[in-house]
Amino acid sequence: MSPLVSIIIPTYNRAHLISETLDSIVAQTYTNWECIIVDDDSTDNTVEIINKYIKNESRFQYHLRPKGRQKGPNSCRNFGYELSKGKFINWFDSDDIMLSCFLEKQICSISKQADMSVCKLVYFDFDKEIITKESTIVSNNLIEDYLLGKIQFYVSPPMWNKVFLIKQVELFDETLTNLDDWDFNLRMLYQAPKIALVDEVLIKYRIHASSLSQEINKLNFEEIKSEFRAREKHLKLIKGNKNVNLFVVQTYIKDRYKYILRDVMVQGNVQRRYFLKKLLFSQVKLFDFAGILKTLFSFIIFSIFRKGYKFLN
Repeated sequence: MSPLVSIIIPTYNRAHLISETLDSIVAQTYTNWECIIVDDDSTDNTVEIINKYIKNESRFQYHLRPKGRQKGPNSCRNFGYELSKGKFINWFDSDDIMLSCFLEKQICSISKQADMSVCKLVYFDFDKEIITKESTIVSNNLIEDYLLGKIQFYVSPPMWNKVFLIKQVELFDETLTNLDDWDFNLRMLYQAPKIALVDEVLIKYRIHASSLSQEINKLNFEEIKSEFRAREKHLKLIKGNKNVNLFVVQTYIKDRYKYILRDVMVQGNVQRRYFLKKLLFSQVKLFDFAGILKTLFSFIIFSIFRKGYKFLN
């Protein structure tokens, strides 16, 4: 008999998007699945839409995040996992879309004694209705390239063998609201799973104004702090990892802090001193004393004359 796949979807106020996501699941050529939808207490009519699907399709389940659990998609993902009965697990986002052969090709790939299977996706601009680019999943140095953003898995493309997941101390980190998928996938990769790659596009990743990933571009302070926490967490985790050049990763993170500081300075963000400290601390760890002087000079000049942020290039 074909193994059961548990599709776990956290959702929050996705009434305008979730129908297409659920339609893409119904259209799968592989039929032995359960879809566990965990609602993070939506305030729009997301629940009403989900209930329509449940009435017509018994493989869908609706669950409200328990009140005693922390709000956020990671809490919903972990809760959904606890409810799952499948041999294989696929966490899926409520605004992504599966191509009809997604489950079938992933199952075929992971069934060959793999711990996880990963496919490619395309980035779809929801407002402009155009495909902007395609993800990269093939690498000769997987962990370092993932740390540096050269390859991307996100939440939806991987399918996981539950036997592998059961062995993990922690799944999704419920304290993170940004880079949470990056954090999860990296921690799993540190365990050296056997990976099956499906080097073809099987998912449409929709980019829209309400995406959590867009909150960084809006300079959402809490989301940026979450990004910083995730990156600093992994700087500690990779110490001693022979497959990773620590200096290269530290430099990448320093440049990321520099980019954020430049943006918050230009926009007059009141939290700019917080970001200044983060950048300076990363430069100290790299013994980048010339960079420290340049950063301080740029920050002081810009604070007085509203010019000089380009020194942070």
